[in-house]
Amino acid sequence: MIFKTGRYSGFITPINYAIDLSIIHVLASPFFEDKFIFLNYIIFVSLAWIVLSIKMNFYEVYRFTHVQKILSSLAKQGVIFFLIVFAFFGFYNQITKDPWKIVIYVLWVILGISIAKFAIFFLLKKYRKVLNGNQRRVVIFGLNSKTEQLRKFFTTNPEYGYELHKTFNLKGDQKETLEDTFSFILENNIDEIYVSIGETSNQNLDKIIDFADNNLKVLKFLPDNKEIYTKKLDFTYYGFLPILSMRKIPMDEALNKFIKRTFDIVMSLGVIVFVLSWLTPLLGIIIKLESKGPVFFKQRRNGLDYKEFYCYKFRSMTPSPDAHLYQATKEDERVTRVGRIIRKTSMDELPQFINVLKGDMSVVGPRPHMVSHTHMYAERIDKFMVRHFIKPGITGLAQVSGYRGEVETDNDIINRVKYDIFYLENWSLFLDLKVVFKTIFNAIRGEEKAY
Repeated sequence: MIFKTGRYSGFITPINYAIDLSIIHVLASPFFEDKFIFLNYIIFVSLAWIVLSIKMNFYEVYRFTHVQKILSSLAKQGVIFFLIVFAFFGFYNQITKDPWKIVIYVLWVILGISIAKFAIFFLLKKYRKVLNGNQRRVVIFGLNSKTEQLRKFFTTNPEYGYELHKTFNLKGDQKETLEDTFSFILENNIDEIYVSIGETSNQNLDKIIDFADNNLKVLKFLPDNKEIYTKKLDFTYYGFLPILSMRKIPMDEALNKFIKRTFDIVMSLGVIVFVLSWLTPLLGIIIKLESKGPVFFKQRRNGLDYKEFYCYKFRSMTPSPDAHLYQATKEDERVTRVGRIIRKTSMDELPQFINVLKGDMSVVGPRPHMVSHTHMYAERIDKFMVRHFIKPGITGLAQVSGYRGEVETDNDIINRVKYDIFYLENWSLFLDLKVVFKTIFNAIRGEEKAY
């Protein structure tokens, strides 16, 4: 057969490399009159692209990979490729080219590679769904709610290319023996085995692992109801000793830190220069005319690693010695008339871009709470402190998901924490952009709890 119907196709990644490198070099050809320098460019950039792709797992795109992850990968690869290209032209400084033309070239390359990458990704989905190609034959061990969810996923999403042959019951009166399941797997040329940890004894688990290893079968596990199994565990070795960490935080990686900090600086400078520069004196006059007190309100909040910092806002309330203890509530008498307007549109939060530029906050992240509330929630709410592993944000995933404003019940803060932990474990530049756009949309539309 020309196309493999099981396991992994050995042609997809080399084809991706060939297409991407062709785009890079074809678009670069107009820059070079000297063929020898162009040859050097081809060799240098090809080697750099291959090494970078391996290091960044750029071509590790699977049938179950989310589009969001592909976009994030493209963004990271694009930033490093930009630096590589400028490094080459900087070395050959006798090539007098307009830097903006080089920037445009890089953007065209990333656009071309993005189109090619998504074209292959979605064509493969169509190929699996329409022609039943690139299929993986799978079985499931165990009967429970999670294996039922997996069965439905396989049967209702043909574009992923999973062909479920059987679900084995390993418990109860109608349980099947491991010998029978192994015979079925071999007779039907099964590619992947999915095992429910909660439905399998340690003894049977060892036998299944040995069988999969000895017969070249891909083995995957479904977590049971134990919370540790539902985490994005980070696996590494200390010498030859395997170690599992509770979570892997993407923003701990140097490149991701650079990307996020660059995004924060560019965004905050843009808002400070183009918005706050004229809005501050205008709002300052209105705030001063309505009530006595400062234009800005600053309050101590807890940030990265639980360190305290002063969070800035436009003052929206009459000055009060208890402001650091009580949140604003609906129909709060402390809120001024102009305060209601700027709170409804979230304009009161704009000075926090100064916090972002200083490095105390990020544009997107868990919202920081008052110090008194942080102490209270830390004692009452499970895992509340996890959100302090990263910088707090002006806006956050929890806020655009319906959990902003006043905390009326413990359920509000519990759900905030869930969204915040999901954000820190699944951060990407694309996710930040999504939250920012949704925040702007919500501010224009107006939110029920924006008071």
